[in-house]
Amino acid sequence: MKEFESVYKTFLQDCHDKNLRRHLLTIEPESAGKIKVDGKIYLNFASNDYLGLKHHPKLIEESAVWAQKYGAGSGASRLVTGNFPLFAEVEQKIAMLKGTESALILASGYQANGAALQALFDKTVLKQAPVVVSDKLNHASMHFGCAAANVRQKRYRHLDANHADELLKEADGNAPKFLLTETVFSMDGDVAPMSSLLASANETQAMLIADDAHGFGVLGDGGKGLATGADITIGTFSKALGSFGAYIAASQNMIDFLTQRCGGLIYSTGLPPATLGAINAGLDLLPELEDERERVANHAKRFREEVGKLSDARGWSTGRSETQIVPLIIGDAKDALDLSTYLKEQGLWVTAIRPPTVPEGTARLRFAFTASHDEKDIDQLIDVLKGYK
Repeated sequence: MKEFESVYKTFLQDCHDKNLRRHLLTIEPESAGKIKVDGKIYLNFASNDYLGLKHHPKLIEESAVWAQKYGAGSGASRLVTGNFPLFAEVEQKIAMLKGTESALILASGYQANGAALQALFDKTVLKQAPVVVSDKLNHASMHFGCAAANVRQKRYRHLDANHADELLKEADGNAPKFLLTETVFSMDGDVAPMSSLLASANETQAMLIADDAHGFGVLGDGGKGLATGADITIGTFSKALGSFGAYIAASQNMIDFLTQRCGGLIYSTGLPPATLGAINAGLDLLPELEDERERVANHAKRFREEVGKLSDARGWSTGRSETQIVPLIIGDAKDALDLSTYLKEQGLWVTAIRPPTVPEGTARLRFAFTASHDEKDIDQLIDVLKGYK
């Protein structure tokens, strides 16, 4: 052990003392909507598999077909020899769904945000420093992309389109302007005022970049998401599409630029053929899943209504959630852990989310409702929460 390594041990102890230390747990998948941990089966309310596609036979079948045809891996980056035919087919489908000229597939949502924003904000390309106006609660990957580009964000109050507009208008009129938001915020389940942000971006000639990871597949017309009109949409296939990977949808000009400058594409091995097959099957299924989307929305709506009756007495809040993601904001990290432990003792798996993932004083349980849940599952969840002392 090197002498300075003790600082990491001190950091870990501090995390433990503040109830903020994280641990990796081995999870075994069970039937849809359930997991097994240490031999015990739980109802899973912590999954992003919103439409229940992870176990869908069509995704599994098409994964197997492409793995059989092209092997277990792509073998190289897409700009070398890893660009299989299905990439273009899937990218065309994404572009059509998102209403853009083109699209680009990358490895993960975090990578896509980080690498794309770093490339877009490159001062050597723009010839000057850009103005980046960003929702205060945007995903960590968006903040990472800004940091990688050495860009200082102007962060507007969460969901406050008027504040965003003010920041854009007070900026240097000659500088390239960018407006960043999630469509659905992953820790709060609330929705960005997209029409107002789009109007402001158009008026100020700012490029609107929207992370639609938690909207795509679940919300919008036919599950197309909520980023319509954005100049660049970044999203994933690992949430409602039940698989893995990410996409960027934009004009042909912007996709061509990112092909030249996006490190996440240039320096990463392409997605495995099996993953591409699953993505393709999920996209084909998407228009047929209206019943699943409605079921998810109804589960979340009922939960918000029932928990709202408990909130005043217990000091809980579901915030401004209006989607399949519903936070139960507790406040104190230990209290959130205690409630999570209690629910697990009752056979319900819900994760406590603590700082720095969420702001200090807003530790919470994050409930994610899926099409794999039925009414009895929601009944059980509500009854258990009512019994918590």
